[in-house]
Amino acid sequence: MSDTHKKEIDQISGVETTGHEWDGLKELNNPLPRWWLYSFYACIVWAVGYWIIYPSWPLISGYTSGVMGYSQRADALAAYDEGVSARSVFADQIVATALEDIPATPNLLEFAAANGAAAFGDNCAPCHGSGASGSEGYPNLQDDTWLWGGTLEDIHTTLLYGIRSDHDEARLGEMPAFGRDELLSRDEIKQVSNYVASRTGLETQDGVDLSVGEILYVDNCAACHGDDLRGIQEMGAPSLMSANYLYGKSLEAIKKQVHSPRNGVMPAWVDRLDEATIKSLAVYVHSFGGGQ
Repeated sequence: MSDTHKKEIDQISGVETTGHEWDGLKELNNPLPRWWLYSFYACIVWAVGYWIIYPSWPLISGYTSGVMGYSQRADALAAYDEGVSARSVFADQIVATALEDIPATPNLLEFAAANGAAAFGDNCAPCHGSGASGSEGYPNLQDDTWLWGGTLEDIHTTLLYGIRSDHDEARLGEMPAFGRDELLSRDEIKQVSNYVASRTGLETQDGVDLSVGEILYVDNCAACHGDDLRGIQEMGAPSLMSANYLYGKSLEAIKKQVHSPRNGVMPAWVDRLDEATIKSLAVYVHSFGGGQ
């Protein structure tokens, strides 16, 4: 490298060189355009002014407030307080209105739908899905299969206290583990599972005596699921004739559930969400069309 060469005019570009050359490459003297330099200097001046006028420099326990005393945090808190104040007008009306009257009151229904949709996305969608269609182990809230009832009041009660939650008023209902707790033998589980499958239109195994399975069903299952297999809603016992099974509708899935049932848990929201939000959620979920 050399920087002792005389300046010369580059033959290709016609631009004067700086006199510097690196491995045969000569540096052209192309200064920045004046407009760019002036813009750069103006930005520096602007930045200095911004540092003085607005809060910008972090300190040990705070930051410089600037000569204008502007605060985005204060603006955000003010906007939040304004939103809470505007919301409280309708929220108070929601609390004061009977649950069944909310859908019949257009302005309250509009608020409940918007408030419920936001609360559902934040609290319910992780389990039931953003579209409330559920998945294995998590109920589909759009169909008409409701373990504890699909009326507005039923949904509201379930939201308040949950299912098998730690709340004293939680909805409770657990299926015995007939196999794990040795209440039925493996062969008996096969027989009763095949009987249930035969009643619900599923293919059964060859060589299974369905009449024995029926007796086992009556003795062990009918008290909760009913003689007609249509369940008892007051006990949270599902209809076995339904097209929708929470943990899969197949003979093998039935066997697994009889042997070692899975009992899902829904949290109680009474101590987590305010009353207006819970009522809004009930109205919103009921609006999916699967309720009663």
